[in-house]
Amino acid sequence: HINNIMKINFRILYLLSLMFAAMLCHAQQTARQWNSEVTAGWNLGNQFECSAPGQDSESIAVGDPEGADNAETAWGNPLVTKKTIKAVRDAGFNAIRIPVRWQCHISNPSAMSISRIWMDRIKEVIDWCLEYNLKVIVNVHHEKWLESRPLYANKEENCQKLALLWLNIANELNKYDYRVAFAGTNEVHEPDKWGKPTAENLNVQNAYNQTFIDIVRATGMNNAKRHLIVQTYACNADYGLYNGDFIIPTDIEGNDYMSVELHYYNPWEYVGSGECYYWGEPYKQYGASQSDENTMIKFFNKLADEWSAKGLGVVIGEWGITNHFKASEADHMQENMSYYCKTLVSEARKRGFSTFVWDNNRFGNGADMFGIFDRSKNMSIKADWVIKGIKEGVADSAK
Repeated sequence: HINNIMKINFRILYLLSLMFAAMLCHAQQTARQWNSEVTAGWNLGNQFECSAPGQDSESIAVGDPEGADNAETAWGNPLVTKKTIKAVRDAGFNAIRIPVRWQCHISNPSAMSISRIWMDRIKEVIDWCLEYNLKVIVNVHHEKWLESRPLYANKEENCQKLALLWLNIANELNKYDYRVAFAGTNEVHEPDKWGKPTAENLNVQNAYNQTFIDIVRATGMNNAKRHLIVQTYACNADYGLYNGDFIIPTDIEGNDYMSVELHYYNPWEYVGSGECYYWGEPYKQYGASQSDENTMIKFFNKLADEWSAKGLGVVIGEWGITNHFKASEADHMQENMSYYCKTLVSEARKRGFSTFVWDNNRFGNGADMFGIFDRSKNMSIKADWVIKGIKEGVADSAK
């Protein structure tokens, strides 16, 4: 009888030790620790942030229109599979940002309740990421009722709806461990206005950030110290670094579990529109952009001085480079693109920033061709110069 009791107690202790070991493996991290462990992050772009089939992508309507469950493929991309996630992991990435549009999957607008089918689908993809031990960012992306109306007239209503939306998301995802981070908004801006924001615009963005922090923390459990990511206006750090434009939200945990997100598509004429074909000091003789390594380094140093020094993490939630070249110089120009990727990843990682490259699954030559993996062809890598540059940047940052 005593032996049986001892065996039972030993078994209980053994099981408890396994549980404790599992907890240690995924112990809570500060935001800065979380970011520093992201060797390279990737965006599952133009997928879960799509509007419902046939719906105007700029619509501010909140609801669950017919066919909304098929929104994942509305912009021409195939369904995400477990193989999609594995291919990203196998290419060297250890984190994935999942942009999500929720507004066309709201079953009860008054409570901002989320369609069960949509929520289960998002959780399925998160589960695949965690199975491959990838860190994950889940955000609120292309919520046009929120993003396109940073105005006092809509502030109170939008903050209430944002709180309800995040209450639902946070409760659904609360059981996930520290590897899953939440990002409150995306590129908040008035339609077609990407220039300097007004004081009104900035005030509303700051209110969105505070609302997000407050409601997620209020859900407790794993969310009490969840890595939460807030944004500058339009995710443009220039609208957050100067003149008190960005106000760090008050968090019951202080700054330890909070990051600031920016998007870095600089210089746009090189990485986005493709009007300029070369970048960087070694390529000056070919007519490279005036914005170069020194520009990037000074800017990243400013981010570190402004935010890292205050204990905040820094997330470059989007960056990328469109494939653009002259046929006669394609190899040389893509070699230059690799150099840009290497420099950005290396300089960001040296400062503890996480980086998530944008991939919209678009291929060709010109503007907005940010495709890396061809999701329609078994995730084959079509922009190997981008992968090469990222890997070189990771290696360089470790020296």
